[in-house]
Amino acid sequence: MSRQLSSCRQVTIDYEFDSTPDEGQTMPVADGMHWLRMPLPFALGHINLWLLENDDGWAIVDTGISTDSSKQVWNDTIAKVMRSKPVNHVVVTHLHPDHVGCAGWLTDEFGIDLWMTRDEYLLCRVLVADTGRAAPEEGVNFYHAAGFPPESLQRYQKMFGMFGKYVAPLPEAYKRLRDGDELKFAGHTWQVLVGRGHSPEHACFYDADRNLFVSGDQLLPTISSNVSVYPTEPKANPLRDWLESLQMLKARLSADVLVFPAHGKPFRGAHPRLDAVIQEHLDGLSALYDLCKEPQRALDVFPALFKARISDSNLIMATGESIAHLNYLINDGSLTAESDDDGVLWYRAW
Repeated sequence: MSRQLSSCRQVTIDYEFDSTPDEGQTMPVADGMHWLRMPLPFALGHINLWLLENDDGWAIVDTGISTDSSKQVWNDTIAKVMRSKPVNHVVVTHLHPDHVGCAGWLTDEFGIDLWMTRDEYLLCRVLVADTGRAAPEEGVNFYHAAGFPPESLQRYQKMFGMFGKYVAPLPEAYKRLRDGDELKFAGHTWQVLVGRGHSPEHACFYDADRNLFVSGDQLLPTISSNVSVYPTEPKANPLRDWLESLQMLKARLSADVLVFPAHGKPFRGAHPRLDAVIQEHLDGLSALYDLCKEPQRALDVFPALFKARISDSNLIMATGESIAHLNYLINDGSLTAESDDDGVLWYRAW
């Protein structure tokens, strides 16, 4: 989910529209393309969803979380805005609940298909299946190694499996999206660009002819998406994937592309935004290395990476992102990690 801990450094970007839709409302943003602003019960407050009109119907890009209020917005939108043509496809950028939450409900309600990348579809089904399970020993050990005190470990155990609370069950079949695929929506061709790091195989959509880019969480105007390591793959290096993906986008997108992000407002200025996000992480890595000249636990390194206050509500994210940066430095040979007699990992600069 796109719940960010800090803003990126400020750069010059140009917002395309003077106004935004009210919550639960839409506005046209290009030929055959509408912007739906879906409310969220989280700090971000909203997610931007995109409605693409074909001659024979509509494609929905991202869906909001699975709640009664989201479903009411969809019923109202379909009745008032999309009423003249059927909904044909649900397209999801990635597996986080604010993007995929209503996908299963929409496909079931309207008898339509779901389009996702393979890694996102399969991992989403795995995470939904965790609902109601007890937290695994591997997860408890992972956060203990990060330095969690007993009360934080208890909170993790209590919250485990909450992913499925906001995600309707996905259909048993889907259409796979791959990098480089070309989709015909709204009378135009959209190329699939796949990014990694924030999630395993995040699909974005680029209409090069009209210079439009639906970015999901891969590129946002003012905040940087969370990049985390989780207990299922404790030695993962998602920050490397993230930085490589940002460089890929800069190489494949035009400098003046109009970006339609999942959060915030549509904007131009993709290249300086990408540069700013990359530099923010490089600065964090440098500060982290300096801090680790004395041994540190994952919980000790937050000041090097985050401006926001870390509390119970964002501790898991902060820990995951800290370990992502620590693992990056371990992989490039800058840090070593050693476990003490209590099973807690201590990181030290070489």
